Amino acid sequence: MSEWKGKTALVTGASYGIGEAFARRLAADGANVIVTARSSDRLEVLANELRSRHDVDARVIEADLANPSAPEKVFSLTEGAGVQIDLLVNNAGFGAVGDFADIPLDHQIEMIQVNVTALVALSHLFLQPMIRRREGAIIQVASTASFQGVPYSSIYSATKAFILNFAEGLWAECREHGVRVLALCPGPTATHFQAVAGTSHLRDPKKMQTPEEVVDVGLKALAQNRSVAISGFGNKLMIGAERMAPRNLVTRMAAKLYRPFSTRGNQAR
Repeated sequence: MSEWKGKTALVTGASYGIGEAFARRLAADGANVIVTARSSDRLEVLANELRSRHDVDARVIEADLANPSAPEKVFSLTEGAGVQIDLLVNNAGFGAVGDFADIPLDHQIEMIQVNVTALVALSHLFLQPMIRRREGAIIQVASTASFQGVPYSSIYSATKAFILNFAEGLWAECREHGVRVLALCPGPTATHFQAVAGTSHLRDPKKMQTPEEVVDVGLKALAQNRSVAISGFGNKLMIGAERMAPRNLVTRMAAKLYRPFSTRGNQAR
């Protein structure tokens, strides 16, 4: 029996990809789920399916985490309304590929708001009642990009590095309070994220992990009270190799991989 049976999980960014897979897996394990994203259309379809298939409570909160007031809205409609959240999955986020100087600044500031600021706000809001109850868990979805700077995706990798360090610190802080915190670090995953970020041309979808595989790694690591989980054996090897190599070498190699097609003709030799 899953530890989440009869508990309630809140999943952000649940309309696609890893977030949707978390909602499906947790509902299949008997958890009540609250899903949130910018558009309610896909979420309502998902919630209806989960209710009918798994006989759980599935609710939808429409919220755009690019809006600074969104985390408080999500909290007020859950814990603030007497709905106890036992597991918070901070999955919402997006990326972009290109020269930092060329990507519109407001788009990059919005990325920081969604990937970092909203995640911090949600963590702060929901962690306090968890600590008072001396139970609960938070999964912070980071990335293998957390472990090094990624040229042409500099802001995205910086936000994910923040999430990794933030989650590791919280893991140590919260142990004595009975609350678990995990940084889940997937590599390239077969979701619509690649298309949004502009990296579809860099990866073969057949060689990517599925969202379901990432979720399985995350929930197993959380059950073991680990602080960090890298999803995928190949990704673990890659991160291990990167840690032994000079950082500037790793960054230069990443630059060759991620340089947008539009600028590859100007690549320095």
